[in-house]
Amino acid sequence: MELSGAFTLFLVLYLSILLIFTALRDYRERKRSPPGPIPLPFIGNFMQLRSTELLKSLLKLREKYGPVFTVYFGTRPVVVLCGHQAVKEALVDKADEFSGRIANATVDDTFQGYGVTFANGNHWKQMRRFSLTILRNFGMGKKPIEERIKEESQFLLEEIRKTNGKPFNPTYYLNRAVANVISSILFGDRFDYKNELFQFLTVASNEIFRRMSTGSGQRFDVYYSFLKYFPGPQTKINELLRQVRAAISQKVKSNQETLDLNCPRDFIDCFLIQMEKEKDNPSSEFTIKNLELNVLLLLFAGTETVSSTLRFGLLYMMKYPEIQAKVHQEIDQVIGRTRPPNIGDRTQLPYVDAVVHEVQRFSDLLPLNLIHMVTRDTEFRGYKIPKGTEVYPLLSSVLFDPTMFKNPYTFNPEHFLDENGRFKKNDAFLPFSSGKRVCLGETLARMELFIFFATIMQKFQLKPLVAPKDIDLTPHEVGFGAIPPYYQLSMIQR
Repeated sequence: MELSGAFTLFLVLYLSILLIFTALRDYRERKRSPPGPIPLPFIGNFMQLRSTELLKSLLKLREKYGPVFTVYFGTRPVVVLCGHQAVKEALVDKADEFSGRIANATVDDTFQGYGVTFANGNHWKQMRRFSLTILRNFGMGKKPIEERIKEESQFLLEEIRKTNGKPFNPTYYLNRAVANVISSILFGDRFDYKNELFQFLTVASNEIFRRMSTGSGQRFDVYYSFLKYFPGPQTKINELLRQVRAAISQKVKSNQETLDLNCPRDFIDCFLIQMEKEKDNPSSEFTIKNLELNVLLLLFAGTETVSSTLRFGLLYMMKYPEIQAKVHQEIDQVIGRTRPPNIGDRTQLPYVDAVVHEVQRFSDLLPLNLIHMVTRDTEFRGYKIPKGTEVYPLLSSVLFDPTMFKNPYTFNPEHFLDENGRFKKNDAFLPFSSGKRVCLGETLARMELFIFFATIMQKFQLKPLVAPKDIDLTPHEVGFGAIPPYYQLSMIQR
């Protein structure tokens, strides 16, 4: 009995000392890290975070701890960067150190470090270099893709005219038009809007983006180390991703059966040809899995970002009819109502260009940014950030930085106009992020946004179903992305 009592006492003392040493070690580590609220064991900063309103919680912590701080998502330390200067110092001035990537937990079961968006190291460098080269070879940023966008914009106008001025939801009209541009690169051609496969791909893409941005999606991303053992939003998201990947797999098999090594038709062919070149390399990154996941990522990113931004843009034009009138006036004066707009008109349409930029800024489509990771132990602003630490460079805090925009919480195209009405750039305009992980489709997206927006505004007047003062601009969800509110409008031929 005495031996048992001594052993129990020893065990208690041992565990107490272990806990003290662990607490001291964690305290020393936290002293070297950016400041932040003291985390509780296992649950981290649960008390300071509303996981269903993560952006608001983080911006509130900035008020107390400054532009660089540490917060614990459960047991995981996360460094948060706020404001243009802090984000620039990390993503541009220390681009190599902050170039790592971690996938959102809601989609990690599907990607597991594969695909150009979520890959790291040499794998990421190869996939990004290859993807950029192929996108450029198929005309990204050049005349061929501009003609493809202009052609698709005419198909879009045709579909809108069929509404005959009656109210409709623009979501899938815009989704399909934008998806067809990236599809022409990935699959070699556009789809008819009534094509069942195409309809599935666009609906699934929209649903994935929405579900990732819900409160339950945010909660899972923050506390996935506990929640991964239970059913949750990730189940449906990854099921949708598997269905999309299965459809892409069928397209890949079709290309394999008809592949001409000397005449690539699309992105899939180019990847298959590279696979053939590296077939004897056992460590090659060019595999079927990487092909399917890269196509999935390019399709998803190339559809949702532009189409959602356009949905916000149409809503803003109805909310601010005086801005819509100025857009119409400039288009009428410069190019008229007959000739389709092209990218060369951008310099001659400074107000329209400023409106498109302000739509991107104000819509704040990816407020939290994609999750970064430091690739090695890093010193930043006098703090130590260990290798592998997650980093959230909040794009929202850049796009609404009061030191860079005069009235950041007001929709005002003059944020991008000088005193003479000429377009002016702003270094804090970072809707595509910055540094080595900047969106690889930025050039394509910019071209699409301008041409689609200008084409719609040239031909139609946008009419809301309620008075402009009653239009609510609040996003339907704000999480991974900002989801536009659901609305209907009438487009009246001008």
